[in-house]
Amino acid sequence: MDCKPTNGSGEIRAGDGRARNSGPNRTCPERQALFEGVRRVVLKLGTRLVTQKDHSLNTGLIERLAADVAALRRMGLQVAVVSSGAVGAGMGRLGLEERPRRLSALQATAAVGQGLLMNAYKLAFRTHGVPVGQVLLTADDLDNRRRYVNARNTLDSLFRFGAVPVLNENDSVAVEELQLSVGDNDRLSALVAHLIDADLLVILTDVDGFFSDDPDRRTDARLISRVEEIRPEMFERAGRAGSRVSLGGMRSKLEAAQSVTRGGRLAVIANGHKIGLSRILAGAPAGTLFLAARERLPGRKVWIANSRRNGAVIIDDGAVEAIVKRGKSLLPSGILKVEGAFEAGELIAVEDRRRMEVARGVVKYGSADVQRILGRSTGEVVSILDVEAGGEVVHRDDLVVL
Repeated sequence: MDCKPTNGSGEIRAGDGRARNSGPNRTCPERQALFEGVRRVVLKLGTRLVTQKDHSLNTGLIERLAADVAALRRMGLQVAVVSSGAVGAGMGRLGLEERPRRLSALQATAAVGQGLLMNAYKLAFRTHGVPVGQVLLTADDLDNRRRYVNARNTLDSLFRFGAVPVLNENDSVAVEELQLSVGDNDRLSALVAHLIDADLLVILTDVDGFFSDDPDRRTDARLISRVEEIRPEMFERAGRAGSRVSLGGMRSKLEAAQSVTRGGRLAVIANGHKIGLSRILAGAPAGTLFLAARERLPGRKVWIANSRRNGAVIIDDGAVEAIVKRGKSLLPSGILKVEGAFEAGELIAVEDRRRMEVARGVVKYGSADVQRILGRSTGEVVSILDVEAGGEVVHRDDLVVL
């Protein structure tokens, strides 16, 4: 069933759950049924929602969000907020027109803006008697399995204490360029959804959802209200990324939706200027709904699929078929080339001849050893590496097909 978005006669205001005009509060039966069992939600807010054109914080929207989340909490739902806007707010306070290019300047701007951002959330939620807890994460926190588990425990404790976690990437201490760390808060929101075992990821932005084409370039682009499976060609239609202030674009939002649906979760991309979380959960036909994959990845494989890889191996067509279609392990005989340096136990990408990533997994040998055994049979590995048993370079239990 494909529910159409709300039209102009029933425009929805963000956060308050009421129609602006006299039109009815339309709902989609399919969405109502899907969202009935939702108990834990990750809500991601983009920079262009939480900041205004002059880079000041959009306190009105933040206050409406707080009222929305407080009402949902009274209904027994738990909500974690992933909020962009630290760099944008910092730009406003420092009088900057352009996003800083140098890492040190970007970090300083984020440090100024993060305090402003959290103060706005603290004041907004205080009105409803709800405490907030700031959680700043870097890629290392999520790529390292031990830190990943610790972050999950911290968030679970915040929920038990009745606090709303407000998360952001820790730009002010990241040691790499932003594009090389978590990347953007769309990806971070997907990682947090896995981290806390959320049922639903809602990404609120300043566009109405995912379109059949880039609406900035094609006036005939149609809003797609329901997506059963995210296919490669959809990324080609996702449009250009970012603006002078924000980093992400529709492509990164699509990647986040793909990540959570692979993990068996639902996702929605909608316009946060027009609708709030309560109305979405009530089944309003707004934005784009992405359905969960039929087969849900277990927790460890979700972590493998979403963590950074440290290198890659390029494999032949036979190995691709064995891994993708027959669920086999990666054997040295199918490896054509090693890219980058990695150690045993690290995550690597498995790519086909066209350099498309087909899988990701925990490698059994370091890059130097894989270089020595590529193309060889498993029996030869024992003598070449002087090990007791040869076998797989990546075992299928440590391999996620992408």
